[in-house]
Amino acid sequence: MAQGITVKVKKRKKSVLKRAAQSIQRAAINRSNRTRVRGEIKALRETIATGDAAAASKRLGETISAIDRAVTKGVLEKNTANRYKSRLSTACNKLRAPAKA
Repeated sequence: MAQGITVKVKKRKKSVLKRAAQSIQRAAINRSNRTRVRGEIKALRETIATGDAAAASKRLGETISAIDRAVTKGVLEKNTANRYKSRLSTACNKLRAPAKA
């Protein structure tokens, strides 16, 4: 997705121009929120990769909170968020469980 693309407005009505401006502002806010969530998920996955269960469980709560916030703001779909949370929780639980030999 190209960033910084201007919205072409065919009509020069005041309401059309206002909606175009609002669209640009909302896109910037949504991009910011989506980036924040992706960063949290990436950081959690890196923590899981290190194998530190305590740090991973602490970061899991922060990540789930960020995902829930994104759903509330309309950045993520509810099912997508639930899928992310489920997979991340499963990965954290595998760290906590004793290794079976």
